[in-house]
Amino acid sequence: MLRTLAALVACLPVLALGQVFDLSDLQWTLKNQNGSIVVPGAVPSQAHLDLYRAGIINNPLLGINEYTERWIVNDNWTYTADFSSDKTLLTFAGQPLAWVNNQFRQYIYDVSDLLGSPASGDSNLTLAFESAWYYGMNVSTLPDAEYFPDTDTVTTFEYPSVREWIRKIQDDFGWDWGPAFVPSGIFKPAYLITLSESTQAGNMTLAAPAPSPQTYGNAVFIEESAIDIYKYGQNFSVAPNQTADWVVNVTLGLRSAASYESPSITLSIPELNLKSDSLPIDAIESSVDESTFASVQWTIPDGVPERWYPIDLGTPKLYNLTVSLDLGNQAGAEPISFTTATGFRTIELLQTPYSQQEVEERGITPGDQWHFAINGEAFFSKGTNIIPFDPFYARINPEAVRWVLQSAILSGQNMLRVWGGGIYQPSDTATAGGLYDFYALCDELGILAWSELIFSDSLYPINDFLLESVEPEVRQNVRRVTRHPSNAQWAGGNEIEGMVMSVNTSLANGTHYLDEFVTLFQDYLYGIVTSETKSVPYTDCSTTHGVLSLDPYVLRFANGTPGYIYGNSERYNYDATQAFNLSTYPVSRFVNEFGFHSMPSFYSWEEVLENAEDFNFNSTVVMSRDHHPPAGNLSWPNPNAPQGQYQMSSAVELWLPTPGTSDSNQTFAQWCWSTQLFQSMNMVAEIAWYRRGAGLGENNLGSLVWQLNDIWQGVSWAAIEYSGRWKVLQYGMASIYSPVVVNPFWMPENDTLTILATSDRWETVEGSAQLTWYDWSGNVLNSSTQSFAIPTLNNSLLFEATGLQNILPSGANANDVFLLLNLTAQVGNKTVTNENYFTPVSLANATLVDPQIEVTSGENYTFTLSAKGGVGAWTWLDHPSGTVGYFIDTSSGLPSNGYYLIPGIDRTVQFVMNDATSTVLSPDPADFVLRSLWNNTNI
Repeated sequence: MLRTLAALVACLPVLALGQVFDLSDLQWTLKNQNGSIVVPGAVPSQAHLDLYRAGIINNPLLGINEYTERWIVNDNWTYTADFSSDKTLLTFAGQPLAWVNNQFRQYIYDVSDLLGSPASGDSNLTLAFESAWYYGMNVSTLPDAEYFPDTDTVTTFEYPSVREWIRKIQDDFGWDWGPAFVPSGIFKPAYLITLSESTQAGNMTLAAPAPSPQTYGNAVFIEESAIDIYKYGQNFSVAPNQTADWVVNVTLGLRSAASYESPSITLSIPELNLKSDSLPIDAIESSVDESTFASVQWTIPDGVPERWYPIDLGTPKLYNLTVSLDLGNQAGAEPISFTTATGFRTIELLQTPYSQQEVEERGITPGDQWHFAINGEAFFSKGTNIIPFDPFYARINPEAVRWVLQSAILSGQNMLRVWGGGIYQPSDTATAGGLYDFYALCDELGILAWSELIFSDSLYPINDFLLESVEPEVRQNVRRVTRHPSNAQWAGGNEIEGMVMSVNTSLANGTHYLDEFVTLFQDYLYGIVTSETKSVPYTDCSTTHGVLSLDPYVLRFANGTPGYIYGNSERYNYDATQAFNLSTYPVSRFVNEFGFHSMPSFYSWEEVLENAEDFNFNSTVVMSRDHHPPAGNLSWPNPNAPQGQYQMSSAVELWLPTPGTSDSNQTFAQWCWSTQLFQSMNMVAEIAWYRRGAGLGENNLGSLVWQLNDIWQGVSWAAIEYSGRWKVLQYGMASIYSPVVVNPFWMPENDTLTILATSDRWETVEGSAQLTWYDWSGNVLNSSTQSFAIPTLNNSLLFEATGLQNILPSGANANDVFLLLNLTAQVGNKTVTNENYFTPVSLANATLVDPQIEVTSGENYTFTLSAKGGVGAWTWLDHPSGTVGYFIDTSSGLPSNGYYLIPGIDRTVQFVMNDATSTVLSPDPADFVLRSLWNNTNI
C-alpha cells in the first residue's frame, strides 16, 4: 500500500525513499475571486509575476506600478493544477486539506485518503490565497485579538496595523526603502512524495528534482535534518572550552510508512578519514501523520579538524559530513545517506561584565562586553545589513545573490546581518526552493551571518493561535541553519526592545506591553532557540541594552549604572549639518545599524522611468519611490517624501558643489551620484570612528552599515543597487574596511585634528604613513613620513594639533588645500596600503580647479586616468548600462573608484565584469562615463 505526502509550499525533502513528484511540472491556472481573470500560473511563482507574464499588468517595478497595481492585493487568488493528463494517475477527491497562515513554515500532509484514479474524484489540486491585507484586518479585529496602541514608537509604513498579525515577510507591507506589493502565491516549490509500506524496493520512475539514486528506498522520508557542532560542555550561558572535544549532534525528523525495530545512524568525514561507530536510535514506528525525531552525538578530538574562520581572519574550512541511516536487517531496507558541507568553529557573543582588572589595566569604560569572538578570539565585526533581494521571492536570481555576497567580501566585510523584517534566508538550494543558497554561500566565501527571527519594528501579540504557529516556524528554521559555521547568532527581532521601553514610559499601561515583550522575546523565543542549538548565541533584539544575567536569561532594559556602557547601538541622524560632528556619533561597544539614504544611479532610473520629464530630482515618479519618512498609510505619492528628498539635497548643498549644468540629464545624473558620494563620506567617517573605538574605553568591536543590497530601483540606504551596480559607498567600504587604515578626526569645537592608524589584526602591525598637503592645482606644499606600530585591535597616533595655524601649511588658506594620507603596512606576508583625505573646509567652499582629466583605454577594459589641470576631487568612472562588475587598481588589485586624482600621479584601473549578472558582455569602452566634483557644475 502506498502512502502519499503533500509537501506544499515547502522545501525539497532532504531524502524521500519512494517517488517524488514535483508539482512545478504540472500545468497551473491562476484566477481571481470572481473568475474575471484566468491566466496560466506557475510553481514556484506569485500572482504579480504570473499576471505580468500573461500581459495583464506591466512590470511591477516600472514607473508608478507599485500604486496602480494595488488592486492585486485587494483580491483573492487561486492556483489550480489539473492532474487528469498526468501519467502518475494521482487525483484528489475534492476535499479540503488544510488551512495555513505562516509563510515561514514547511507543511507536510498525508493525502493518501484523498487520492485515487481519475474516475474516482476530482482531478484538480487547488491552493487558494486570501488577500493578506484583508486577512490581517480580519484577524486583528477578532474578539481575542489584543489592541495595540498607535504610537510614534511603532512604525507603520504603508499597509497599517496588520503585519504584526501575519507571519509573512514584514516589508511586503512597505518599508522606508522599498515597495509594498504584498505578494501572494506558491513562492517555493511543492511536491508529492509516495512512500510504500512494503520494505521491498519498487520500480517507480522518480520525477526530477529528486534525491540521488543511491539514496532511494521505499518507506522513509527525512523531513528535517539538524547538525549542531559545538564544544563539549558548551551551551548558551557556558562559554566553550577551546581545547575540549567537538560534539557533532545530528537530529533527523522522520516519517515512515513502515516500522523498523533496530535502526542506527553512522557519521563520517571522508577528508579526515573519520567514521563513527554505528549509533543506535529508537525504533522507527509507522507514522506519516507527524515526524518522529532521532538524535545521535559523535565526539571528535579538538585538534583533528581545521577550524572555520571568516575569510579576513583565516580560512573558511569546510568538510563533507555524511549521515547514513541504517534501517536494520529487515529485507530490502537499504541504508539511506546524504552528505552536507559543514565546519568546525566556536562563535560567542560576549555580554558579561568587564573585570576590574580590565578596567584598570586596559582603560576600559566599566560595563558589559558586547562583541563576538570566533574560536575564542575577539575580533572586529566589519559589515553591513541585508534585506530581501527582490520584492518577489520566486524570481530571485541565485547569481545576483552570489554577486552581492562576493561584493561584501571584496569590500573587506566579515559579517552580514540578516535583518529581521524580511525572510529567513535559505541554507541550501533545496530549502530555497531551488533558487539560491545563502548560508552555504556564506560558508564557502567566509562571511559570518548574524541571523534574526522575523519580528521587526512593532509590538507583537502573544495570542495562542500565533504562538502555536511561531513555535514550529522558529524550530524548523533554527534546525535548518544550525549546520552552517557562518551562522553567528539568533536575534529575536529588529529594534523592538527600544520601542517597548519607550512605550513602557509613555503609556499609562505601558508595563503591560513590556511584560508581553519579556514573555515573547526573553522567555518564549529564547527557550525555543536554545533548545535547538548549543553552537550559537541568542539575544532578544538587534539593538539591546544587554543582560542582567545569562543564566537565567534576564534582560537589562534601563537597569544600568550611569557612566557604564551596556549592549549595542545604532545611529541615524538626517540633519546634514551634524553629518561629520564626531560628538554626535555613539560611543558604544558595537554599532549594528547606521546609515544615510541616497539615490540610485542614472542607469537604475533608466530601468524604471518612462518619460523624459521624470528624470528630475523632484519629479513625481522619483519622489514616489522615496518612502522615507514612510507615509504611515496608503496615501500616494508618499506625502512625506519631500522630507527625505530634502535630507539628501541639503546634504549635497552643504558638503559638495551643488549640481547644475546646461544639460538636464547630466545635472540629474550628478545629483544622483552626489547623494551617493555624501552617503559614502558620511558612512566612512562613522566607520572610522567606530574602528577607532576599538582602542579606546568603549572597546568598540563592531560596525554594521545599513544596508548592503537594494530591493528595487529607488531611494535607499544601500551600497549596491538593485542591478548589482556598486554605489560610491561600496567602494568607500572597500577602503575603510581594509585591515589597516589611516583616518583624520576633526574636532571643530576646538579646531583639533587627530590622525590615527588603526588595525583590526590579531598581531602587532608595523608600517609607515605619509602626510602630504596639496593645493587644488596639485602642487605639493609640504610632506612628512612617520613610522608606526599598532597593537592588537588598536590605534597608533600619527599626528595631533590644535588650531589651523598649527595644522595648515604655512600661509595656506583653508579653502585652497587638502591633505593626502597614505599608509603602507605589513600584514602577515602581504603589503597593505590605504589612502584617505582631509579637507579643512566643506568641498562646497573649496576652490576647485578644472582637473582636465584624460582617460586612455587599453586592453581588457583598463583605463588610465591623468589629471592635466587641477586635482580631480572624487574622480569616478561609471560602467555602461547592462554591465555589472567593479573597478580595481591594477597596481594593488584592490577595488578602486572615487579618489582624488592628482596631477602627475596617474591611476590605471580595470573593469572586472561579472558575466553571470551582466546583460551586456562586450561594452564599448567609449560608453564608460567619467565624473568628478568638477562635473557637478561643468559638463
